[in-house]
Amino acid sequence: MITLNNVSKRFGSFEAIQSVSLSIKSGEIHGIIGASGAGKSTLLRMINLIEQPDEGNVLIDGETLNHLKGKRIRQVRQSLAMIFQGYHLIGNKTVFDNVVMPLDLAKTPKKGRAEQVMESLRFVGLEALRDQYPSQLSGGQKQRVAFARAIVNQPNVLLCDEPTSSLDPNTTAEVLEVLQRINQEFGVTIIIVSHEMEVIKSICERVTVMADGRVYEEIEIEPTGVHKMEHSAEGFIKRLKSSGDINHA
Repeated sequence: MITLNNVSKRFGSFEAIQSVSLSIKSGEIHGIIGASGAGKSTLLRMINLIEQPDEGNVLIDGETLNHLKGKRIRQVRQSLAMIFQGYHLIGNKTVFDNVVMPLDLAKTPKKGRAEQVMESLRFVGLEALRDQYPSQLSGGQKQRVAFARAIVNQPNVLLCDEPTSSLDPNTTAEVLEVLQRINQEFGVTIIIVSHEMEVIKSICERVTVMADGRVYEEIEIEPTGVHKMEHSAEGFIKRLKSSGDINHA
């Protein structure tokens, strides 16, 4: 259980987050949606204390994180993996070396590291690309490498900041399917920040709607499921005609 109690965050005179309280159930896929500037990414970063709240508390399983230091805060952060909008892969490192980085930072015993990395890459379907570099990958492949890196340490929580914003619809569907599998097979709690309604509706069970740094409403929904789109020329024409946005010569 993740709990935010009356958290606020200011940047100078700008109030990015204003006294927000929020509870996220263990094992759920929770969406946070809102327009640009609503405060959703700042709120996400406060969960793993990348941003420290100016007021209020962040709790996980009843433990207040705000004032943790040293070894304990490192342990907590290892259980909270984060996926960024821009992938954050290291360009001069191979896929394998990017994924092994959390194990290096956690000083995981070297014996067994390679198998942990390969297991993560197999899970996202990229084991054959272990020796490739990020510049050789598509956007969807880069995001799946980021997923593999995030789960290699077996986290309890996965925080996703606009994970599909730069991807086409079919690649978005593939990435969302991976997120669903991570949730279902490992029981990982997933929090997704997005401004894309279809992304949130497809896999989230509860949605927090934000506006102007505040929670506007929380809604329980039935996920619609992930749908891939045909992206042939015929598929594009069919969707344009069905939308009524095409003029016939």
